[in-house]
Amino acid sequence: MFFKKDPIKKLEKQYLAKMKEARDIQRSGDVQKAALITAEAEEIAKQIEALKK
Repeated sequence: MFFKKDPIKKLEKQYLAKMKEARDIQRSGDVQKAALITAEAEEIAKQIEALKK
């Protein structure tokens, strides 16, 4: 049997991946690109909050 993934869990996984990517990029010295990716992660966080309501 196949189960549909919970959309919140899927978004949380994407959020964590973006935050990890931003951290790794920031450590390499590209602060501007890290800020853009962090902003993308924050948009995902807003989507998560909207679904939880």
